[in-house]
Amino acid sequence: MKMVLRLVLLAALIAAGVWLWTILFPSPEKIIRKRLAQAASEASFRSGENPLISAARAENLASRFGTNVQININVPEYGRQEFVGRAEIAQAAAGVRMRLSSLKVEFPDVSVTVAPDKQSAVADVAMKVQAAGEKDINVQEMKFTFQKIGGDWLITRVETVRAPS
Repeated sequence: MKMVLRLVLLAALIAAGVWLWTILFPSPEKIIRKRLAQAASEASFRSGENPLISAARAENLASRFGTNVQININVPEYGRQEFVGRAEIAQAAAGVRMRLSSLKVEFPDVSVTVAPDKQSAVADVAMKVQAAGEKDINVQEMKFTFQKIGGDWLITRVETVRAPS
């Protein structure tokens, strides 16, 4: 009986150790998924958002990107848009917040491929965007390239893979 109790206790300790390890040291894939979820949350906004909070969220969104980030995306009704650097991203995010009363961004389908050296990764993402007053949801396939810079996973490139038909 003592042996069974010890084995059960040992199994419980091992399970708790594995769980704690995954919490304290998440995989690069898990970190990247979390970064994308945070970016979607910071890109989204509701009508009546406080201007100070709006500016802070635009800056937080820009901080998810590397300093020399390159973005090449197709924006419905605006065509191909290109941005280089964090400053342009922050300006674009602030500009969108001024033009639209609300915006909802989601990444419902994310596939992450981490390079063997664990210093870079590519995330293939289905991006859903719905602007205020629009019934239709815009869905685009996007490719996000991440680089581990200073111990943090930052987005270094974003491009539209396939625009909606």
